[in-house]
Amino acid sequence: MCRNCGALVGANETSCSACGAAKDSVGAAASEVVREPQAQDYDHETIRFARAILSRPYIFTIIFLIANVFVFILTAQAGADDNPAVLIRFGAKVNSLINAQHEWWRFVTPIFLHGGIAHILMNMYGLWVIGPYVERLYGSAKFVVFWVVTGVAGTVASYLSVRPDMHNAGPIGRFLFKSDPNTISVGASGALFGLIGVLFVFGIKFRRELPEGFKRAFGTGMLPVILLNIVIGYMVPVIDNAAHMGGLVAGVLLALVVDYKRPDRSTGIAVFWHILQALALALIVVSFVMVVRHFNDQKYTALVRQPPNTDAINFNSYMGAISKGEEAYVEASNKGDKSKIDGALTQLDSAPKINEKTDALRDELKSLLTRMKELETTAKQGSGTPLRSSEKDKHKLDSDFEAWQKKVVELIKTEGAKYGIKLTNPPETDSSNSEKGK
Repeated sequence: MCRNCGALVGANETSCSACGAAKDSVGAAASEVVREPQAQDYDHETIRFARAILSRPYIFTIIFLIANVFVFILTAQAGADDNPAVLIRFGAKVNSLINAQHEWWRFVTPIFLHGGIAHILMNMYGLWVIGPYVERLYGSAKFVVFWVVTGVAGTVASYLSVRPDMHNAGPIGRFLFKSDPNTISVGASGALFGLIGVLFVFGIKFRRELPEGFKRAFGTGMLPVILLNIVIGYMVPVIDNAAHMGGLVAGVLLALVVDYKRPDRSTGIAVFWHILQALALALIVVSFVMVVRHFNDQKYTALVRQPPNTDAINFNSYMGAISKGEEAYVEASNKGDKSKIDGALTQLDSAPKINEKTDALRDELKSLLTRMKELETTAKQGSGTPLRSSEKDKHKLDSDFEAWQKKVVELIKTEGAKYGIKLTNPPETDSSNSEKGK
């Protein structure tokens, strides 16, 4: 401030532009007086902008969040965790159904479906964090249009990415493309990436009129989020990266042509956007009406490869080892051929553990095989053991083996049904014909 006339003087000016007073009459302290109001004015502008934006409602963010959680509860109660066919019935994206049955609604309904608790928690957390900013900056009508358009764009990108010829074409091919036309794709992440794309362009496009804090939060501030999700998508094969990229590109394109709702300004196209909002919401409702109409179509179930029953597989593997052990015992007992005993013991050691009862039967069979091997060896080496004693030991061993067989039969009767195994022929208890049908 000029000491001569009181006019404001810039820090780099050599004289007062109003009265022409020399720089030395301005004084160093005066320059500080000039800078302080500027900082105060800037802080005031930031606070004014933030209050104008953050005081706006974000009702549709909450509505979409509730809708996603509600649909997830329905799918969970219907058994989606155990049977992927449930998600197909609720409208998951499946290329073969879109192509052959023309089920167009599968471009819309996947936005509200999720494949597990971790999946929906991550997506709904993202919606809760990002959604309110987009809805407050652009208004509820544009937010609804953004969510539906970018979500559909993500599903379309996922649909187009089913390219068996491109899936194995290097790292980019594995990142973007899928080979199975029956692959199920669900999730709101395409729409979430769309919102990220909107905020990315917003921060760059309007950087000249945004306070510094908003510039840092949006625009290039969204790059770490985008890059981190790309890296995660590359590392986790089940992630539908094409849907993410499709939603992101759609969000970027929308933000390039759509203006945001500035503080204290009214827009002249509100009616247009409310019409688009109503159409977008109607599209969602009609799509789920189509889901309800086709919910019980039996054709869906055949498309899904049911997850393997791990317990049944383990039990079958266990019984295979048991059968090999029985076969080795019978060969050694009836024909004196002990060549299969070592292999049977190895297979029994590597068989899956089921429970305490099955483990006890396995250990008992291993003991029987070991005793048979030692008995045959002792007899062959002629260690001085009387032949009568050897016959007596073998008779006792065969008797123990028959008792063990009965325990196996009881095991199959009591637990075999759980694993799809049952007896087809009664077992022979005589050691000369001791193999049984299963």
